[in-house]
Amino acid sequence: MNNNVPVILQVLPRLEQGGVERGTIEVATALREAGWEPIVVSGGGRMVYELTKQGIRHITLPVYSKNPLTIRRNATLLANVIKEYNVDIVHARSRAPAWSAKKAAEMTGVPFLTSFHGAYNIGPFKLKKRYNSVMQSGVLTIAVSNFIKRHILENYGTDESKIRVIHRGVDIKRFDMSKVTPERLIALSKAWNVPEDKPVIMMPGRLTRWKGQIVLLEALSKMKHRDWRCIFVGSDQGRTSYSAELRKKAKKLGIADSVQFVDRCNEMEVAYMLSGIVVSASTDPEAFGRVLPEAQAMGRIVIGSNHGGATETVKDGETGFLFPSGDAQALADCLDKALDMTEEERLAMAEKAVESVRNDFSTAKMCAKTLDVYKEILKI
Repeated sequence: MNNNVPVILQVLPRLEQGGVERGTIEVATALREAGWEPIVVSGGGRMVYELTKQGIRHITLPVYSKNPLTIRRNATLLANVIKEYNVDIVHARSRAPAWSAKKAAEMTGVPFLTSFHGAYNIGPFKLKKRYNSVMQSGVLTIAVSNFIKRHILENYGTDESKIRVIHRGVDIKRFDMSKVTPERLIALSKAWNVPEDKPVIMMPGRLTRWKGQIVLLEALSKMKHRDWRCIFVGSDQGRTSYSAELRKKAKKLGIADSVQFVDRCNEMEVAYMLSGIVVSASTDPEAFGRVLPEAQAMGRIVIGSNHGGATETVKDGETGFLFPSGDAQALADCLDKALDMTEEERLAMAEKAVESVRNDFSTAKMCAKTLDVYKEILKI
């Protein structure tokens, strides 16, 4: 180990957006606050600034590449980084960079750790499973939910004693109802032209088919309640054909006038406060899924698909509602049930949801548990 302070190197493809990226920055920040030295290697991106403004070292390498020759070259480059900065642990957060990071760790004799962030598609051939297997090949593997832990055990035969479950965290300092001022609410409400006299149903998430936007549109058309506004918040990331399909679907269902689409939002804590109900209708299981616990932290009524990480963050009927994945009628029933709740019932559910997130799914807890894993590996 380094004679002064432990040095932790996290490796991921890019720092553009997403839960993996956010978690990397949060852990790097926690390391710095604990007096450790964090280093992040990625292919760059707009979130690099969040590291550099804190004085956290970021090194840009093409670790996003799946090209075998580039992966091999990256291993040598990472080994040089490990030696230059006396790195104590290499922590890989995605598959392509994990192959380079594993080789670099072997070349330098440094412990290799992984975070298994998703239920990666295995496919019909062994090659894909082999490619994925690097994510459970470290001295320990962090699973971001119990759902992911089960996925690892069922598909890769990993020794259960090598898996540590650490749920992703919600920044409860940011996602706090008391921190959202009336001025911010009014400004965003005006920018989005949100009606004051209708309940708002919101679905955050990039516009991609597996996120279930079509399921929600179908559910909206089946509701007994007809007077509402539904806002889809998220970029299509160039998937213009899919976003056009969604608009066409809304028109065909006769609900186009009650539906609007908003590009990515940098003030999601404010956006949640504009809504009464927040929906996550993913048709594929989310490894964890931050939308629901973020919305819960803001005291919103949440509805999620009954699979993946949602089954761990939402207690059906207590801190939100769950429905069978892909079942538009069941989702419609949940939406109607939420709209039929009395104010007392809504407040009681909101209070339980906020307490659940603060107790079990905070960023602080995620970071503390991750540092405990680092200490376990370094035996300190």
